[in-house]
Order: sequence, then C-alpha cells, then structure tokens
Amino acid sequence: MKDWFKKGEHWIWFSASAVSISLVLVFGLLAMISYKGLIHFWPHEVYHIEIQHSDGQKEVVVGELHDSKIKEVEDASAPHGKVEVPQYLIKTGNRDVYGIDFRWISSEDVIGSMDTLEKDVFVIERFEYGNVYGFIDSVRVDGQVFNDPLKRVEVLKTQVEKGTDLNSEIRHIEKVEIGAINYKIEGLRLEEKKLRANDEFTAEEEARLNAERAELQKAFEVYQAQVQILYKDSRALGEVTLNIAGNHQLVVPIRKIVHFWQPNNMSLAEDIGFFFNAVGNFLLDDPREANTEGGVFPAIIGTVTMVMLMAVFVTPMGVIAAIYMSEYAREGTVLRMVRISINNLAGVPSIVFGIFGLGFFVYIMGSSIDELFYSYALPSPTFGSPGLLWASLTMALLTLPVVIVSTQEGLSRIPRALREGGLALGATKSETIMRIVLPMTMPAIMTGLILAIARAAGEVAPLMLVGVVKLAPELPLDMISPFVHLDRKFMHLGFHIYDVGFQSPNVEASQPLVYATSLLLVLIILSLNFGAIMIRNRLREKYKSLDN
Repeated sequence: MKDWFKKGEHWIWFSASAVSISLVLVFGLLAMISYKGLIHFWPHEVYHIEIQHSDGQKEVVVGELHDSKIKEVEDASAPHGKVEVPQYLIKTGNRDVYGIDFRWISSEDVIGSMDTLEKDVFVIERFEYGNVYGFIDSVRVDGQVFNDPLKRVEVLKTQVEKGTDLNSEIRHIEKVEIGAINYKIEGLRLEEKKLRANDEFTAEEEARLNAERAELQKAFEVYQAQVQILYKDSRALGEVTLNIAGNHQLVVPIRKIVHFWQPNNMSLAEDIGFFFNAVGNFLLDDPREANTEGGVFPAIIGTVTMVMLMAVFVTPMGVIAAIYMSEYAREGTVLRMVRISINNLAGVPSIVFGIFGLGFFVYIMGSSIDELFYSYALPSPTFGSPGLLWASLTMALLTLPVVIVSTQEGLSRIPRALREGGLALGATKSETIMRIVLPMTMPAIMTGLILAIARAAGEVAPLMLVGVVKLAPELPLDMISPFVHLDRKFMHLGFHIYDVGFQSPNVEASQPLVYATSLLLVLIILSLNFGAIMIRNRLREKYKSLDN
C-alpha cells in the first residue's frame, strides 16, 4: 500500500472519481431539466376524483395530476405518533370560476381510487384564465345549437380553426401593418420637432408633413376598418357551453379558444403529434398571462439579436487587444499590469458590469448622444435609456477577457519561424500578422468567441439594468427600417426564466415553463459550444501542415 501511494496512483483514482462524479452531476441535471421541460408539452391525463371533507360534504375534482408529496400527520395510534399521508397537486383549471387553477388534495379525503379517468373530458386552452376542464354540453353558432356529440366536436374544431386564422390576421395587421404606420407617424412628429428646433420649419415643410400624415391616417383607417371587421367575424364564431366539476356550467366564446383536445381519448400517434405542435407553439407564440402561458418567441429573438451584436462588438476589440499585447507591446511593468487587470476583469461579478453599463453607457454616453443628435426629442430619451445597444456593449465588456486570453493563447502557439519566414520574404510585420499569423490563430479566436457567446446567452444580472424587460411590446428586429432598432428594450431567455420562476403570481403554473425555457437556453448554449468545436477542428485540419 505504501508503494502504491508513493507511485502516486491514488491521485489518478481520485481524479477519475472526481471527473466521474462531475459527469454524473452534469448529466443528471440535464436529464432532470429535459424531463421536466419536455413533459410540459405532453398531453396529461385528466382524472375524476371524489373527495369527502371533514364536515361530511362531498366534492368532485376533475383535473391533471401534476405533483405529489408525503406529509406527516399526527396519529396517536401510529408507532411513532405520526403517519405519512400522500398529497396530490391537481390542476383543476377554470380559474375564472374557482379563483385558482391548482389545489392540493390529501389522500385521506379521496373516496375510492385516484386512477379514475374521464374518457370524454375536454381540455380547452384559452387566451386568458387558463385551461377549462369539463364536458361539452352544446355548441352555439349563428343561433344554431349543436347537441349531437360528434357534430358539436366537428363544428367546434372548424370554428376554432377559423378563430385561429382570424386571430393571426388581426395580430399581423395590428403589430406589423398598423405598427409600421405608427412608427412612421412618430418619425414625422420627431422630424417636425427637429425642424422647429433648427428654425427650419417652413410652410412648405408643414404642408409636406401634413400631406404625409394624411396619407398615413388614411392607411391607418383602412387597416382599422379591416380589424373591426375581423373582430366582428371573431365574435360571430359562436360559443361553447361546458359542464365542469361542482355542477357549474361555463360558457366560453370560441374566439377566446387557442386549442382543445381530449387527452384521455388520444392514441399514441395523436399524443406525439400534440407534443410537437405544443413545442412549435412554445417556440413561435408570444407569452400570455404574465408570462405563465404561451410561448417565448420574443425572448428568443431578443437573446439571439443581443448575442449577435455582442459578438460584432467583442471580436475586433478582443483580437486587436491580444495582437497588440502579443506582437507589438514590449514586456514590462505596464504590460504585466494590463494582463493582471484582464485576468482580474474575468473574475468581476457580472452585476458590476451591469452597474457600469448603466452608469457609463446609458447615463453618460446615451445622454450625450441624445443631446448631440436627438435634442429635439428631449425630454423623451432615445439612447439615454436602457436598450439593445447598451446591453450588447455591456455584455461585450463582460466577455472581452475570454476572447483576449483565447486569442493570446492561439498567438503563442504559432512558431516564431513562420513570422521570421514572412519577414524574410519581404512582407511587413502587419502583412505577416494578417496573412500568416492571424489565419492560423482563427481556431483559438473562434473558440474564444463562441465561449463568449455561450456565456453572454446565459447572463441575466447585468441585463436587468441595461435593457431587458418583462414584456417588450415591439421586437428589436423587424422589417421596418433600420430593421435592427438599437434603442429598443427587449426580452431575454435568461431573464424570462428569472421572471417566470421568481416573480410570477402563479407559482405552480410557472414551474413547467421554467424548466422548458431552461432546457431551450441550455440547448442553445450547447449548440454554440458544439459549433465552436466543429469550427475549431476544421480550422486545425486546414492549418495542420503549417503547424508541422
């Protein structure tokens, strides 16, 4: 045993054990997030549960089983004075009737079995007030009432599809067409303020602006009339009457229905189709009900746009700084201090970068830009408030040490003989760096850049101060010139997770979305890292002959 320790083999076993434990923890975490995130999109069975309260009254609960736990209840007849009683979390929906859509039920109050399924129960997802769990009593369309079970389901399906098309058209007109008109009208208002501030507001300019406003107003009235017609058509879609638990009847306008299904009657193929449809809606829809329902499309757009802008800012800064320190700067106290500062910068808490971004970029640079170029718009700030530009610059500073260090490591691996060979052939130092050294350093540069992107995609704290909001009315990227709106606030997947998980008024409803959004963010980060590995390997193969 003493010889075994002297050889140092125990350190090999300790290292292997540490790596194994780390891998188990990482893959265990990913497995838990994946399971809890993906199960949110699978159609859950709806149970029929009869319970009896302590006062003898009976009640019927219909809903989905979402969670369970064990609660210790005092019992004098038990060996230890306590007995374990299972508790079940049931999603009952119908929030506009019950006030809450989740409730805990004790197994002591359950009459019979917890496994009773309602074969013909319907689940209706609404734009507001959550899901409805019940049985369809009738469907009314244009004064005609459909009571036949097959006919009413067919009619309801047809009307819901019409409602989906109408809602999509309304949303397109309101957000795209009318949004573009409002943006142009606001531009004319600012243009008039600018002309007045510069004493250039003449009668000709006033006539031109009024003419443009009149044209925009006509277009707005046309679109507004179209929207009113569409809203009228949506109100004429009809309504569905449902019998829900507690001997209540609930009337739901079809225009408020997102989707409906019968989970207990669905086959495996239908379950799989429902799953992929739910995933698609999650990726492409806007959030609803304080972000506890709907999708995360604005957050995806905001995250990707911010990260891409950050990459545009951080790449030249990091590469130029690394080239200067490695190729041009002389070794000395100043250079050592700069390197120490860069290493220390990598360890600064991210919230400090957010405070710096708010103070320097927003309050100093943004206010200065407003005073120089947008003084006519004051006191309403243009760049003097948190927005996409300042968030991207703040994240660029946060990830700058990663790019600098990675680029320096790549430059240090380039043989000195290649530099001398380039100079010997008559190339200047800058030509040698740009045509020989820098291309061979690209694997390290790309690795550092993608690692920076992966880190920026998961940061939340600094973004809370420099541009991220709970719900952005407009996307930072759209089809309206200049297409990328640097002054707009935006949504972010990381902040969306924080907001839904810790600021939501409905904790139980928000938990599945927290795991689903976390899984999406993890997949994005893993994809970026996988892309870094692929790019690095290809570039290494390309310049392998030069390395040898």
